[in-house]
Amino acid sequence: MTSAPFGVRAVLLPLAAALALPLVLGSLPLLHLAPNRLVTGAPIPVAAALGPWLWPLLALAATGPALVASGRGRAGAWFGLLACTGGFALLLTGLGAGAAELLVGQPPAARARLAAGAWLAGLGLCAGIFLGMRASRLPAAGWLSALVLLTLIGGLGAAGTLDAFSLTVEFRARRDGLARAILEHLALSSGALIIAGLVTAALGLWRRGRGAIDLFVGGVQVVPAVALLGGLVAVASAGLALMPALRAYGVSALGAGPALVGMAAYLLLPLWRGLQGALRTPDPATLDAARALGLTPRQTLASLRLPLGAGLLIGGLRVAAVQALGLATLAPLVGAGGLGRLVFDGMAQFAPDLILLGALPVIALSLAAESALSAVEAAARRRWPS
Repeated sequence: MTSAPFGVRAVLLPLAAALALPLVLGSLPLLHLAPNRLVTGAPIPVAAALGPWLWPLLALAATGPALVASGRGRAGAWFGLLACTGGFALLLTGLGAGAAELLVGQPPAARARLAAGAWLAGLGLCAGIFLGMRASRLPAAGWLSALVLLTLIGGLGAAGTLDAFSLTVEFRARRDGLARAILEHLALSSGALIIAGLVTAALGLWRRGRGAIDLFVGGVQVVPAVALLGGLVAVASAGLALMPALRAYGVSALGAGPALVGMAAYLLLPLWRGLQGALRTPDPATLDAARALGLTPRQTLASLRLPLGAGLLIGGLRVAAVQALGLATLAPLVGAGGLGRLVFDGMAQFAPDLILLGALPVIALSLAAESALSAVEAAARRRWPS
């Protein structure tokens, strides 16, 4: 099948972009009004949710993505970027005002919750902002987009525009606990990554039994995370029963210890594959030349293998870092802290916004780690092309 002519694509792509967000805004509910935090509530019609903000938002939601997708140079990209940014601000402002109006006269426990249409429209406008920045050839488009979005959300939040959202109510009720949970989550992820890195480096020094190591690090991935954590708790409990004196040294069957060991076990595979790929990067002729120059194996490792394989090594670290942030969400199952505690509390209480309060920072941290390490990986590949 032949591809569509360029002229057809140049028309269809902006047209699809111009129709997508207005269709989402017009067909899906943007808010739910619930009698309390434990139920989803009834969907609110779009006109009631946005009120007078509806038509300006539809105009920006249609023109912004269309201009970004049209490919009409930097000027079109800039106008599209500004329209998407204004549309995102208008979406939050309109929904905040609509939620506040809906709660007037309602019981104190009533909640106005963001519905599927609001999330999809917000994601579409965020994508338009990012693509607009890329089309405008702005440096670090991803980080700049995140900065713009955080500035908009922070500014509207400080102005009280978002106070009526159920998610904002949950955030204000648990602000201190959320900050502590983020620090715990980062500590667990970093600790597991360090442990896995040290174990991987030690295994890399073992020149025999590579097949057994491959089998072990690959086999761990087959075991479900919950089962592995539960097994570690059982093993630790049995060990403490045999040696109760270990309790005096702070050893426990529950808490951060089993969580760190279990997470580190899962991180071995990407780190091990990254290390092995880095060590195999130099071709045999390059290694022969290094030996002819009199370089020792240690010098060859430090000056040849690791620099040439730096891209693969950092790529494995990138995968492991993102995986660690996700796995740390399961740490509360064995008594550790982190953002997973908010997620499981929300599940136990049937509170969707509490689940989101724990899940959204995990997503943000994972995206930040992915973006930062991807940039480092790309820089390493440019510096030491293999």
